[in-house]
Amino acid sequence: MDKIMVEGINKNMDEIIERWIRRMKEEKGERFFHFMPDHLVEKTSREFAELMTSNISDSSAANTERINDFTEKVVRFGWAIKFVNKAIDNFSDVVYEFLEEQEIINESNLRTFNIIFRNWINPLRESIIDAYSTEWERTVSLQKIALQELSASLIPVFDKISVMPLVGTIDTERAKLIMENLLEGVVSQRAEVVLLDITGVPVVDTMVAHHIIQAAEAVRLVGAKCMLVGIRPEIAQTIVALGINLHEFTTKSTLQRGMQAALGMTNRAIVEVEAN
Repeated sequence: MDKIMVEGINKNMDEIIERWIRRMKEEKGERFFHFMPDHLVEKTSREFAELMTSNISDSSAANTERINDFTEKVVRFGWAIKFVNKAIDNFSDVVYEFLEEQEIINESNLRTFNIIFRNWINPLRESIIDAYSTEWERTVSLQKIALQELSASLIPVFDKISVMPLVGTIDTERAKLIMENLLEGVVSQRAEVVLLDITGVPVVDTMVAHHIIQAAEAVRLVGAKCMLVGIRPEIAQTIVALGINLHEFTTKSTLQRGMQAALGMTNRAIVEVEAN
């Protein structure tokens, strides 16, 4: 029966893929099949179909590698796990309906084919979703590491003045990294004034404010002053509403104003020079 099923699918693969693509385009919130180039949709759809059918008669390590390669690709394309699950459902439904139309599935073998489909789809679904979850977690982990590396550096801009631009959400793990880089940078750069720029931080809640206050206190203990800049109006309202006390260090609305204040704190100023 497996052989008959595989032969029926392979013989009519083009029609099956065409029907499957039509169904996927009807899915709510679908983007890939509408916005990607037709040749890429065709290539990816055929890879998916071949992946689905290969599992009927092949459960070897090579097929497992094929599943891993495909899931890596669809993660890059942005397929959500719900969308992947729906793709599997739609493909199995299209195949079943097509085999019924071709009378490969009929009343005499209906029970047998139902067992074959169950033994085919369920393990395949588990393998694809497991590989997808692993690849997605790996991708998120790499992005998180990249964000940490890019958004926790202390940058010397003038003698004795350094800036640390913060980008994205600050959790406990990132706060620890920020603290380490901040203290090491203050000592190595011999900074007297440090500006923490939170322009790129979308939300400042009690936990974020606590981490910032801790960082400012640590900077003070190593002999430098800390200034918080980039406080947008909505962030200021949140800080006031939460009752967060930021009186211990200077705050400025923009990095430019913070830089002017930092120069004043180190007995310097930016002045205009008239041309001769």
